[in-house]
Amino acid sequence: MTPRLLAPADLPGLLAVQRACYGDGLLESAAVYARRLAGSANASLVIARDGQVLAYLAAYRSQLGKVTPLHGDFEPAATPDAIYLHDMAVLPVCAGQGLAHALLATLRAQAVAAGLRHGALVSVQGSQGYWQRQGFAVQVLQDEEQRRRLAGYGDDAVYMTAALQR
Repeated sequence: MTPRLLAPADLPGLLAVQRACYGDGLLESAAVYARRLAGSANASLVIARDGQVLAYLAAYRSQLGKVTPLHGDFEPAATPDAIYLHDMAVLPVCAGQGLAHALLATLRAQAVAAGLRHGALVSVQGSQGYWQRQGFAVQVLQDEEQRRRLAGYGDDAVYMTAALQR
């Protein structure tokens, strides 16, 4: 199954995957995702089969050191240098089928082709070890506003970055 760009018609399926994977505290609305998809910085991907969303990766072109607030819009950067992975989820019944790997590989290739040098994300719900295996490392945010945004994801949230290989 090949990842493709996430489209507005995918939003009901995205919300179903999100609900299956996250507790109520991290659920984001259809309205938030619709605004994100409409933005020029959007780079979100989806894997679907027979019209059903199996996995998605919400991402956009951003700047290193910026954190998207939970429930916030993707904020375009004048000179993006990073691909920000806001949210990735796979239906639990599809776990272990390589869908997350396919989404990440496609996004990384697209980001490198666009000249971006970094990947960035907020790790939540104990996912730090997974992201470390993908080449990400914890980074301390220097900006107070960005630390405040990070805190909105909960006590275990950490900001992580990775260099993208050309």
